[in-house]
Amino acid sequence: MPSADSSLSTSPGEEPVRLLIADDHPVVRAGLRAVLEGERDFRIVAEAPTAEQAVDLAAQGGVDVVLMDLQFGSGMNGSQATAAITALADPPRVLVVTTYGSDADTVPAIEAGATGYLLKDAPPEELAAAVRAAAAGRSALAPAVADRLMDRMRAPALSLSSRETEVLGLVADGLTNLEISRQLHLSQATVKSHLVHIYAKLEVDSRTAAVAVATSRGLIRR
Repeated sequence: MPSADSSLSTSPGEEPVRLLIADDHPVVRAGLRAVLEGERDFRIVAEAPTAEQAVDLAAQGGVDVVLMDLQFGSGMNGSQATAAITALADPPRVLVVTTYGSDADTVPAIEAGATGYLLKDAPPEELAAAVRAAAAGRSALAPAVADRLMDRMRAPALSLSSRETEVLGLVADGLTNLEISRQLHLSQATVKSHLVHIYAKLEVDSRTAAVAVATSRGLIRR
């Protein structure tokens, strides 16, 4: 679907924005392609069903913006791929396009260097605008994501750190402190310390309550 802002369409002599779509679902890739190919200033140059392939294709050059999903099943995830891509000598921009909007997803992706973060239910015109913003080096954030990031900035002492979010996510998955310590390569004392800080920030006194409050606030994904 062409964007409502026709003034941003390619002018004679201008090169289109070259896009790489990275998503493990063929139907999603086809849907994104259908939307973006309707824009005269975009050109889909590659698709990647795995995060590893996305990194390899981005490293070959010829890509301006990578549309990156976050979950690819086994192997590297989208945040890890984003970090690898943005570490390249002349990296393309990375625009995360995903169904996940919790802090556990958004914060690692943005810390990895993503230029923008959009949810898959965004309307076509918003997606097109986000791609153009990313290509120009400007941030493009889904409204819900932007609101939570602003909340984190306004009250950093009450926000969970990346590690605390990771620990609580594993608590939500049913892991014990010992299992969490092994998975994250931390001591059990460190895991307990993180939980103490989490309880204080969320004003709860149990694992179950911490998970419930964090889920309701969009801090972790269930």
